[in-house]
Amino acid sequence: MASERKIVADKIKRVLLKEYLMKETQRAGFGGVDIQRTPMGTRVTLIAERPGLIIGRKGEAIKALTEAVSSKFQFNNPQIEVQETENPSLNAQVMAEKLANALERGWHFRRAGHSTVRRIMDAGAKGCLIIIAGKLTSQRHRTQKFKAGHIKYCGEPRNLFMRKGFTIAKLKPGVIGVTVEIMDPNAKLPDEIEVLEMKLPTQPAETAAATEAPPPAKGAPISPVPGEMPEPVEPPTEPASATVEEGKNEKGEKVKTGKVAEKRLKKVLREAKELGTEMDVDVETKKKETK
Repeated sequence: MASERKIVADKIKRVLLKEYLMKETQRAGFGGVDIQRTPMGTRVTLIAERPGLIIGRKGEAIKALTEAVSSKFQFNNPQIEVQETENPSLNAQVMAEKLANALERGWHFRRAGHSTVRRIMDAGAKGCLIIIAGKLTSQRHRTQKFKAGHIKYCGEPRNLFMRKGFTIAKLKPGVIGVTVEIMDPNAKLPDEIEVLEMKLPTQPAETAAATEAPPPAKGAPISPVPGEMPEPVEPPTEPASATVEEGKNEKGEKVKTGKVAEKRLKKVLREAKELGTEMDVDVETKKKETK
C-alpha cells in the first residue's frame, strides 16, 4: 500500500472510531477523543462529563469497550483512558450534545440556541457561535446562527483558539445539524498589547523633602535646591571716588590720589629702570606727600 493510501485509511479509521465512541458514550456526555500511537500500542483518551458511566462498576464497561474497539477497528493493543472535563460549559462537543438533546425534547430552536449562548458566555468564554441547520420551521432547509462575543472565522487564531463540536438531532421532519464553536477564555489574540509603566528611580530623602516643600512666600529669598549649582555672584563695583580722588597740595595744585596715582607712579619707575637711570624714590614717602 502506498504511503498516501495508508494515511487516508488511517484517518478514516480515526473518524469511524470517534463516531462509534460518541454513540456508545452519549449518556456520559462525550466531550472528545484523542488517539495517539505509542511503542506499547494505541492510546485512546476519552473526555467525558461523567466518566463514572464509561468506567462502570469495577471497570467492566471500559473493558468491554476496549475489546469492541480492538475487534472492530483492528487497533494494535488499544488502551482507553477516561478524563473528566474541567468545565462542561466551555467544551464545544458537550454543549452541542446538550443542545441536540434539548431540540429532541421539543424545545424551540431559538429558545434553545439563546439559552446555550448565555450559558457559554456566563462560563467565561471570549466568544461563541452556534449554527443550527435543517428543517426548522417548514419543509425547506434553513440555517439559523446565534453568536456573542469575539469570534474568529479564519487564520491562525481560529485554528489555535476556536474549539468546535458537531452533532445531529433526529426530529420528525428530518435530521438537524448542530455546530458549536467556542473561543478559549485564555486566548491571547495578536491585537492584544499590554503597555507596561516605566518605574522611575527612587529619590533620596533630602531631594524628596525639597521637592515636596511648599513654595516660598512672595518677596522671600529663594534658597538653592540641594544638588544644583548656585549662580555666580558678580562682585560689587567700587565707586569712582574710591579709585580716583582729587585733592590739593601745599601749592594749591590739584593732584589725583589713590590707586590711579599709585599705578602711574609704578609705571614711571618701571620706565626709568628701562632707561638705565637711577631714581631713589620711596613710594611710601610719595604717598604721604600726595596726601
